[in-house]
Amino acid sequence: MSCFFNTMFRMTGQYRGRNSTADRALDILALFGDDRLVLGGQEVAEQLGVARSTAYRYLQSLAGSGFVEEARPAGYRLGPRVFELARLARKGLGLSEVARPVMRELLARVGETVLLTRRAGSAVICLEREESDHPVRLSYERGHVLPINAGAAALVLLAWVPEEEVAELVTAGGLPRFTGATVTEPGALQRRLAAIRSEELAVTRGELDPDVLGVAAPIRDEHGEVVAAVSVAALSHRVPDDRVPEVAAAVREAAGRISGALALLAS
Repeated sequence: MSCFFNTMFRMTGQYRGRNSTADRALDILALFGDDRLVLGGQEVAEQLGVARSTAYRYLQSLAGSGFVEEARPAGYRLGPRVFELARLARKGLGLSEVARPVMRELLARVGETVLLTRRAGSAVICLEREESDHPVRLSYERGHVLPINAGAAALVLLAWVPEEEVAELVTAGGLPRFTGATVTEPGALQRRLAAIRSEELAVTRGELDPDVLGVAAPIRDEHGEVVAAVSVAALSHRVPDDRVPEVAAAVREAAGRISGALALLAS
């Protein structure tokens, strides 16, 4: 951004006719960059095309508001108010914005569709999808509602739900069967969930859709609570058993990166 402003100044040979104090304060902040961490009053005056005394007046105003602070022996650096605004900006990012770049990298790594899901009561919602370019594609869309008891992503999201709440969900909605591989017995489901908690991973074949493999891992917030799942969904024949460890490692890594980014946003 600072290069852009420098170019504009060179093109006009003077300040660009924006006269408000807010305009000039923003332009001063935009002068900071990786190669310009400290600004002097003379440098600001030259860049804005104003008198040195005027540049110092703007810098002092920014310092009074905490946007810059004095850096000895001479000059100004970004102040604590800028860092607070940066923290709030990061916190304002949503789960999807944080997850999607990681999902795209996971897609490039494994070559299969990647899903971001979260639980909503007794169902699972697909929030985001990064789709592979295989001729035969899976039908999971953003906003698609999935059952809570079948498929890798659903089981990961259910695994960290308190046992009494799982029991209530089972009592209210039962454990519907979708394929011959669907877990429909409460005791078997609880054992399955315990194994997923132990491994921080779920792998399913044909439990929700025939011939579809799923590999999912939990995404945690800054408190360590499971808030979502990232998963790979593929036609089963494209991921034979000997390739599952590779995909599982990639999914775990993606989940960890997203969790880490969420924790950073909240810090």
